[in-house]
Amino acid sequence: MKVFVARQAIFNRKKHVVAYELLFRDGTKNSFPNVAENAATAKLIMDNQLNLGTRYLTSGKKALINIGEDSLNQELAQFLPADDVILELLETIPPTSANYEKVRQLFHSNYRLALDDFNYSKEWEPFLKLARLVKFDLVETPLEQIEPLVNQLKKRKNLKLLAEKVETEEEFITARNMGFSFFQGYFFAKPTMIAQNDIEINYAIVMLIYAEALKPNMNIPKIAELFAQDTALAYKLLRLINSGVFPIKNRIESLKQALVYLGHERIIKFVNLIMTAHVAETKPTELTRLSIVRSRFCELLSRQVAPSLTSMSFLTGLFSLLDAILDKPMDVVVERLPFPELLRDALVGEPNTLFYILNIVKAYESGSWWAMQEACTMLNISDENLPEFHAQAVSWADMYREHVYS
Repeated sequence: MKVFVARQAIFNRKKHVVAYELLFRDGTKNSFPNVAENAATAKLIMDNQLNLGTRYLTSGKKALINIGEDSLNQELAQFLPADDVILELLETIPPTSANYEKVRQLFHSNYRLALDDFNYSKEWEPFLKLARLVKFDLVETPLEQIEPLVNQLKKRKNLKLLAEKVETEEEFITARNMGFSFFQGYFFAKPTMIAQNDIEINYAIVMLIYAEALKPNMNIPKIAELFAQDTALAYKLLRLINSGVFPIKNRIESLKQALVYLGHERIIKFVNLIMTAHVAETKPTELTRLSIVRSRFCELLSRQVAPSLTSMSFLTGLFSLLDAILDKPMDVVVERLPFPELLRDALVGEPNTLFYILNIVKAYESGSWWAMQEACTMLNISDENLPEFHAQAVSWADMYREHVYS
């Protein structure tokens, strides 16, 4: 399959190219698609850094990559090599103390930071001490309007200014005379599209890995086996390890070795990166969250009615929305997955214990009390514990989300 990115050159005062901003694209149309910021950043990382790498796209020059608040919370920057990138902190990030702490951690991890489309307020003062570049959008903040601020910022050591959306030579000359060091805009070059070949990821395998990552005692050999079932995922994992993002003493040569090196926390964040990237091309994360709630709900029910099926009940709930996420019939989705027959039958609607457990969960979600009573009758259980099980499942899903984003 083809993946796309646009790059726009950044010039110095002598009109020499010194860096490129990388801009997410989801097709041949050279404009930003209607996706969430973190999904765009995750997809850019998956399609580019974990493909041929940012250095390939920028001919060895620095790459400027947008980081918004959600990307900051998900720590997506940790999948980018600090030596190769400048992180553009978007103007939509609130200058709170919590966000400052996250930015400070990036600074002390040797990332170079830029403040994008800058509008000054005193709350940004701490951030200015960490930034090495400030970008001004000349359409939103014309040169004559920002001249007093530019004169103040020029006095700060180690801080450079970049004029963005420079449309004419007159704007370039004026900005250069004011003290700007770098320039970007249609006067110099429009963003150019780059297409690369990539391998399509099997989202169902990602969900299986996600299920294993959710377990308190992570089974590394099992996760390595799952990665081995999808060429694209295996390639992305080894690219991540061997691309200079993390310092390693010895070259990683196997999937298990790569996962052991990453460890529990980074495996979870890596799988979360993959799932976030798929938001740009599949469905909203709410479907994924609902799948996680269902998985726990089914597991709790199974403990009461069929303790020997708790693991498969968990997977039944987790994969119960995969047809909606992938826009494919469930029988097609599960055809190539390594599921036991009992689990496969339940997902495609064949009556069995797992099927009835899932039906109780679905009926409770939708408030279909008659259907819920009927489903409970099939398993010979009371509905009195269902509100508590549902509350526990929601709480568990929220705790896991906080764990991933913390």
